[in-house]
Amino acid sequence: MSDNPCLSCGACCASFRVDFDRSELESEGGRVPDGLAVELTGRLVRMRGTDHAQPRCAAFSGQVGARASCGIHEWRPSPCREFGERAPMGIGDAACARARARHGLAPI
Repeated sequence: MSDNPCLSCGACCASFRVDFDRSELESEGGRVPDGLAVELTGRLVRMRGTDHAQPRCAAFSGQVGARASCGIHEWRPSPCREFGERAPMGIGDAACARARARHGLAPI
């Protein structure tokens, strides 16, 4: 079992918009499934569900703070790969703390 707090958190998946370059889509040679993104501009796309008043990424499964998982973890877009890079080492940051607070969780 990993000590990575992200594997049971998911607060970021239910807190923020996730915008990324369309080159990350499968149809453009990337790995993010096209059906999980909506077009914003000619170059910019957004993960489905992350633009709602109460964001929840379409690839997120489980419950925030308990059984969190990403259905496309290996293929997730760059903003998700870059978010909370030190969290697996138990080191949170301001954005992670904001996401966790939104869901009543203490910072890591």
